[in-house]
Amino acid sequence: MNAIMKKVLLAATLALFAVGAQAASKRLQPFVMAEITTGDIATVQKQVEKKLTDGGFEVVGAYAPYANAVVIAFTNEALKQNAAKSEFGGYGAAQRVSITKVGNDLQVAYTNPTYMAHAYRMAGDLAGVTSQLEKVLGNRMEFGTAKGLREKKLRKYHYMFGMEYFDDTKAHELAQYPNHQQALKAVEGNLKKGLGGVTQVYRIDIPGKEEVVFGVGMKQPSGGDKYMDDTYIMGIIDFTEHKATAHLPYEMLVSGKYVYHLYARFRIAINFPDLSMMGDNSFMNIVESPEAIKKALTKVAGGSVKESYWD
Repeated sequence: MNAIMKKVLLAATLALFAVGAQAASKRLQPFVMAEITTGDIATVQKQVEKKLTDGGFEVVGAYAPYANAVVIAFTNEALKQNAAKSEFGGYGAAQRVSITKVGNDLQVAYTNPTYMAHAYRMAGDLAGVTSQLEKVLGNRMEFGTAKGLREKKLRKYHYMFGMEYFDDTKAHELAQYPNHQQALKAVEGNLKKGLGGVTQVYRIDIPGKEEVVFGVGMKQPSGGDKYMDDTYIMGIIDFTEHKATAHLPYEMLVSGKYVYHLYARFRIAINFPDLSMMGDNSFMNIVESPEAIKKALTKVAGGSVKESYWD
């Protein structure tokens, strides 16, 4: 092999290593801005839902958490099959796209499936679903954090020392039943009643396992706790230029004989990892929300409401 060929091979090898290193270090964002458009929300919602269904997705529900905003929840076979292969995979079975009016514009944004797959420690990274969504809805920009989070960080994420991880089941558990069917019946019945201001947005059954995920909206009932209310919480934490309305709705997971949610110090933080601990628009302003949310969802689950999950 002559000197020129050696140099060519060396350059090619270095280039491959550089590409591999770049891919390994890619930082991910929780949200994707599909487009910024104008018009009325109802019209754009119909357009987005048609794009999703035409693109191979199934729309499973819609939720208007507050004025000038709507969230569309959707899934497909790839999402459900990946959920089936993953422990507590139901949390990642749905993705969400939001339409939010900001001034005279409508921001159309959606959750990043690959970011969520790593955050929820799923079996696959959902890169194919991410690519499919980009083709169907577009990708103007990605947003949600200043720098983004790498895969390794996401798969072991917690906001700070002493706060919850994805697999902290004690913090996430709401209720326990003798079997899956009784657990499911209790949750379905209480959601239909709108118990505690919590209502069903969607339901997805995970194939091949006893696992069902419910998307739920939360509105403060008369005389109830404002700290569990979607409008109240988002009014504090979703304050930047690009709106993260697709953070909603929350999930309840009936997995086997247990009913779970993701404790808010994880569930909120994973979508708002740059939120400061102190100051304006900080976690301190919603310090009571994690327990308020858990109490509301525990009532829906039919569990025993405690002052704290540490009790």
